[in-house]
Formats: sequence, C-alpha cells, structure tokens
Amino acid sequence: MADDVHYLTPEGLREYEERLNYLRNVRRQEVAERLRLALEEGGELVENAEYEDAKNEQAFIEGEIMRLEMILSNAQVIEDNGPKDTVGLGDTVTVQEVGADTVEVYTLVGAAEANPRAGKISFKSPLGRALMDKRVGDKVVVEAPDGPITFEIKAIE
Repeated sequence: MADDVHYLTPEGLREYEERLNYLRNVRRQEVAERLRLALEEGGELVENAEYEDAKNEQAFIEGEIMRLEMILSNAQVIEDNGPKDTVGLGDTVTVQEVGADTVEVYTLVGAAEANPRAGKISFKSPLGRALMDKRVGDKVVVEAPDGPITFEIKAIE
C-alpha cells in the first residue's frame, strides 16, 4: 500500500506541499515551544496536562508529516491534455440524474484529493468508476444504498 500511486491535480499537489511546509516549519516549532514552556512550569510530568497535550499534538503533527511525505513521494500529477471525448482522470464532468431538473458537476481526482462537498470525487468511487471512459450522452448507473441511480453525461471538460 505504501507504493500506491497518489494522483493529484496540480492544485492538489501545491496544497499538499504547502501543508507539509507549514507543518514542518511552523507547527513543529510552535509545539516545541509549548513543550518547552510546559517543562519550565515544573511539577510532575505525570500531572502536567499542558505537557501531555503538547506531546499528543506533537505526535499528531509528526504523523501527518509522515502521511503527507508518503503521498507526495508517490504522487503523480494529473496532466490536462486538452479536450477529450471520453471521461478520464482530472476531467470535469457535468451529469444529470435521469428524471431530475438540476445538473451536477464533478472533477475526477485521486483518492487523496477527493472532497465531494467541493465537487471533487475519486475516480475509484462508485460514480467515478461508472463515469470513466464514457462519452457525452452516455448513461451510467450507480448503485446507491437506496437503489440504482442513473446519470446522463452532459459535458466533459
């Protein structure tokens, strides 16, 4: 699993790099300062809640740094190769649920960057898998907990 490719858009790559830089260069120092101050306050370390909280935060930050480093070391940037006639990774797809009046717009991204609320869905999600390699006008069926949902592809960008 550590060698899995993590597909990222150029924007996603930049966000991950900025987050990693922030954790390494800002948060690490802030937590180190909290630890130093907690130790200076004295008392038994067993009873020092501030010290314990800072140690927990330090462990979380170090874990997050390791996670981001792993993602970035296995990252493959999704290239925009211009207009295509089939849905692929990195494409923005406009779909309409059959029988509905509204359209929905999704960008197919790697799992690490997926954020459905922001319209970014993993190409490995049920809808993402159904859309891959399809064309404008194609209908896809997605199995949902309430039953199958049929979408029609309206546009690919």
